[in-house]
Amino acid sequence: MKKILITGANSYIGTSFANYMAQWLQEYQVDTIDMVDGSWREKSFVGYESVFHVAGIAHQDSGKITEERKQLYFKVNTDLTVDTAKKAKADGVKQFIFMSSIIVYGASAKLGEKKVITRDTIPSPAGAYGMSKLKAEEGILPLDDEGFRVCVLRPPMIYGPGCKGNYPMLVKAALKLPFFPDIQNERSMLFIDNLCAYVKAAVDGRLSGIHFPQNSEYVCTSQMVKEIALAHGRNIWMTKVFNPVLRLMAGKVGVVDKVFGSLLYAQEKGATPFSFSESIVLTEREISR
Repeated sequence: MKKILITGANSYIGTSFANYMAQWLQEYQVDTIDMVDGSWREKSFVGYESVFHVAGIAHQDSGKITEERKQLYFKVNTDLTVDTAKKAKADGVKQFIFMSSIIVYGASAKLGEKKVITRDTIPSPAGAYGMSKLKAEEGILPLDDEGFRVCVLRPPMIYGPGCKGNYPMLVKAALKLPFFPDIQNERSMLFIDNLCAYVKAAVDGRLSGIHFPQNSEYVCTSQMVKEIALAHGRNIWMTKVFNPVLRLMAGKVGVVDKVFGSLLYAQEKGATPFSFSESIVLTEREISR
């Protein structure tokens, strides 16, 4: 039986992964440890095949942040990650999986432009959050060797039942607005169950290096809002009336680029279990229960 330790209690990703792995109780033992205080340092990691590190401070760089908040990013997202990886290696763990973020490449392109990230793209964080994730990567990747594999995941926006962040805002728009801007953009996104399947595959294959998990299909924001509305039996009118105004706001109003800009990873081989349309239906079905 493979033993997996999730570092970060009550996290959305960690809890979702633990629930996902419950399908294979005879093959995997998944435990979770709280990282809020220093008591985790006294726990032995001996016997675990993989440590899945999801503990961290969420992204809140929606404008200027305090110096205190900035230092907290580096204390938790960087220092805690490196300390945990070093302990895992010292205790004989075979693999360390770290949840980084697409944000290490900075913000999305402005509306009307496209930002495509490849394996040759050099990271360029736009804020303290992204820099704290990148510094964590730089601190743990040198630990990689034959006996201790370091696997870094740089996911795009993650969505699914109970998620936070941008997706709930799109749900509100889909359920309340009579119309929504019809803008053709492309974004890499990741359904939570597709992420969980990716992490399971990473454990099974003892993957190392940097990875870009994403859905098999790029997502258009307008289409996502339309799919969410349809999942609730509601029609929403897509209109281009507001497009000229939104284009004038591009590059000046961050939320416009965040919603309608294009940010994507170049697609690589490998299908994901759930298609985009299926993921929206599954997400909204669970939320509606």
